[in-house]
Amino acid sequence: MAQESKNHIHASRTSVSDPSTAPAPVEPDLKTVRKAVGASAIGNATEWFDYGLYAVSTAYLTHHFFPGGNGQLWTLSLLALSFIMRPIGGMVWGPIGDKLGRKGVLAMTIVLMAGATFCIGLIPDVNTIGVFAPITLAVLRVIQGFSSGGEYGGAATFMAEYAPDKRRGFYGSFLEFGTLGGFAFGSLIVLIGELTLGNDTMMEWGWRVPFLVAGPLGLIGWYLRSKLSESPIFEELEDTQRESSMGGGLRDLFTGHFRQMSIVFGLVVAVNVVNYTLLTYMPTYLESSVGMESSTTLTVMFIAQFAMMLVMPLGGALSDKIGRKPMWFTSMIALFVLAVPMYMLMAQGFWFALIGFAVLGLLYIPQLSTISATFPAMFPAPVRYAGFAISYNVSTMIFGGTSPMVNEALIGATGNDLVPAYYMMGACLIGFVASLFMKETKGASLRGTDVPETGKVPVFEPVAGAAR
Repeated sequence: MAQESKNHIHASRTSVSDPSTAPAPVEPDLKTVRKAVGASAIGNATEWFDYGLYAVSTAYLTHHFFPGGNGQLWTLSLLALSFIMRPIGGMVWGPIGDKLGRKGVLAMTIVLMAGATFCIGLIPDVNTIGVFAPITLAVLRVIQGFSSGGEYGGAATFMAEYAPDKRRGFYGSFLEFGTLGGFAFGSLIVLIGELTLGNDTMMEWGWRVPFLVAGPLGLIGWYLRSKLSESPIFEELEDTQRESSMGGGLRDLFTGHFRQMSIVFGLVVAVNVVNYTLLTYMPTYLESSVGMESSTTLTVMFIAQFAMMLVMPLGGALSDKIGRKPMWFTSMIALFVLAVPMYMLMAQGFWFALIGFAVLGLLYIPQLSTISATFPAMFPAPVRYAGFAISYNVSTMIFGGTSPMVNEALIGATGNDLVPAYYMMGACLIGFVASLFMKETKGASLRGTDVPETGKVPVFEPVAGAAR
């Protein structure tokens, strides 16, 4: 199928403006699409299991690696450290994925990510090896950040290029289903440990077991991804376009698509500040600021995340009908209005915390469920992986991964427990401005070398910098 597609393309090396002369698309069958969706989702679930597990294990990690004053802030700073590496990972993995293919990079990143998490469960604590304990933890967090810099953008690109144009929102939502599945599984496995082993045993050695679970999860994800064929849209690209993606294509990305990168950057400010404030910082917030027990906090997190998982495909399917922009507008406006009231509600006790978290989580779904359909569609195929990975991860480094640390520091400095709500409001305002400039891509074809847009005919021509 790939060779047939190449023949079509080589037969037409000039720009195609007439649909009747465009290279015929090679549509994968439904079974293949589902396999690609599943492999992408399980890899993403493994990535966010790693991040979610670190977040709900903050108390354990602080006890073993940063005992003493400001230990919790140091633990959260390592969460931020991993995000500093994500743009570097995007700069490396993105161009490789645009040149050599999506699936090979995705197989490598999941092995690195899961392997680093597995090794966290093996590190001797500070009482055993002294300062080398937190240093080793920091090194493993750097590896996680570097690998995840290629994981998310690649998985979303791979899934988007496999999905049918008119159902990209629905199929793409399963990548975020995997995200929440990873977070929920991280909360659940620690909660089970708390209930069966008890807090003292978990604090002593039981915290290590959930980190070790990442090993087999990573191997399963690697196996599923290695068995897949390459993305049909990537296979459709001309050899000259692939050759240019490591050099000329990267230059073309910054010179020809900086506007799209800026829009993605702004949207990611909103999506990731909300994401990491709700899904990563919330356990720490509920325990330190609201005074909940860890088992109660984990119960709130798991129930709310599971509810979000159930409605995720509905959000993706709805975006296929009404478009991506209305989904983003609705979500950011609603979160801006209700963030403060819901945080005030969460301080009233278990059931109120559950309701408040669930409301904010459900209002976040229109953004989260459409990421995989929205962001890859903002770049042409020759620079899609790199464009998404770099712009997404730079924004995530500055505003996403730092959210838990910033919230914790600002609450400590101001004494105001509503800081996370105000932080979310500011991020949604930035995202709303960015969304005003984004193009609607509902049903748009991701084929060709031009920027996709609803109703636009694919264009096939050598990209800037390609050898003729």
